[in-house]
Amino acid sequence: MNSTIPSIIQGGMGAGVSNWRLAKAVSRMGQLGVVAGTALDQLLSRRLQDGDADGCIRRALEHFPFPRVAKRILDAYFIPGGRDPSKPRKPGKMHTAGRNLPAQELCIAANFVEVFLAREGHSGPVGINFLEKIQMPHLASLYGAMLAGAAVIIVGAGIPMEFPAAIQALANHQPASYTLVVSGPKAAEPVVLTLDPADFAEPGQTLPPLEKPAFLPIVSSATLGTMMARRLPGGVDGFVIETAVAGGHNAPPRGQMQFTPDGQPVYGPRDVADLDVFRKIGLPFWLGGGYGSRDKYREALALGAAGIQMGTPFALCVESGLAPGLRRALVAKALAGKGRVFTDALASPTGFPFKVAELEGTLSDPAEYAQRQRVCNLGFLREAYRKADGSLGYRCAAEPEAAWIAKGGKPEAATRRKCLCNALVANIGLPGLQPDGSPELPLVTLGDDLAGVGRFCANGQTEYTVADVIRTLLG
Repeated sequence: MNSTIPSIIQGGMGAGVSNWRLAKAVSRMGQLGVVAGTALDQLLSRRLQDGDADGCIRRALEHFPFPRVAKRILDAYFIPGGRDPSKPRKPGKMHTAGRNLPAQELCIAANFVEVFLAREGHSGPVGINFLEKIQMPHLASLYGAMLAGAAVIIVGAGIPMEFPAAIQALANHQPASYTLVVSGPKAAEPVVLTLDPADFAEPGQTLPPLEKPAFLPIVSSATLGTMMARRLPGGVDGFVIETAVAGGHNAPPRGQMQFTPDGQPVYGPRDVADLDVFRKIGLPFWLGGGYGSRDKYREALALGAAGIQMGTPFALCVESGLAPGLRRALVAKALAGKGRVFTDALASPTGFPFKVAELEGTLSDPAEYAQRQRVCNLGFLREAYRKADGSLGYRCAAEPEAAWIAKGGKPEAATRRKCLCNALVANIGLPGLQPDGSPELPLVTLGDDLAGVGRFCANGQTEYTVADVIRTLLG
């Protein structure tokens, strides 16, 4: 499979930003379109409650191999004509470590729908991008994407050692497992997430084996790449090597954390991946973070890369899921020389540094952040922790501080944490409602390449397309 992966991989930028429309446009241009696999179940339930105006979700569900599951989802969430905008949406099911079939059903179907729509109408490959840190939906997300024919699985924000085995099992519709990271005292037995495809099949249904997708972990060091290649022989098909200027979550700097005068983490020579080591490993690699220009693309190829992964320029295309007002405002800032991205070491509840595009009216504004009432009602970035009685609990450093502390969280770990779940969903025009009835505010993540997106704009226009990006890169 890796020999068929194109030289340009579109990054999985933010929940619903790298949506099926963007991925389809990229794949139709002969490159690898990628959908973001984060929070697709919540996005599907919200779009169904908003009426599924274009009918795309319902059309895709007609092809879902488990019709009873599709019917249950439509019965639970679809509102013909859409809900009353003043009323909150019915929330999707939160994921938990135990058997949770309603949450798994919704997640499988949502990932299927997104990949199906991205693949519809062309023969190019489509990939999906997951964050390893968001572990509880992994197996359901992976199975849904594979049912729809995802050609490539890309995983970052962690060390995804257990993905190859899960891919192999699910390709044969066999039960799959994934070990959950649990904070607090170690237990005698690890907590293992499980998914059995037989739980969702129709009575007597037998499905043919699925095509096994290629697996590309996102890494930032040669040490990690070498370890994965040695421990997972045949399970890794290549690497995406990201630098610290890439958008979204970044790997933390090696060694003791140091900061610039304005509070950003300092990255040094130890944080630069040794490409000599990757060349010796012998697997193809793509370079990500700051490679969104023709010269940098050619530089990557000259360094032995199979190509590049690029997120920020695609995230600001008209085909992306980013709300048009946000997209145009960010491009306008870049054209005016005022586009700035801040690497915030505290924003993400995961503890990873997180790139934040500075924009008025979003949670990048400290005044707006201070006014928001903290709440955790989506729960994707919750961590599992061991309670005193040995049972599992769930907590998030961005939830109300009193609740976090009551669950054993350190007070200082909650400082300046932002609810990325609600903010990233607001980025694509599907905000939830705060307790006071006001909509959740966005928080846009982009890479440092925001400053250079003017290269894709004609005559100072604030809109450009996927075709403009790829033509500019390939000349």
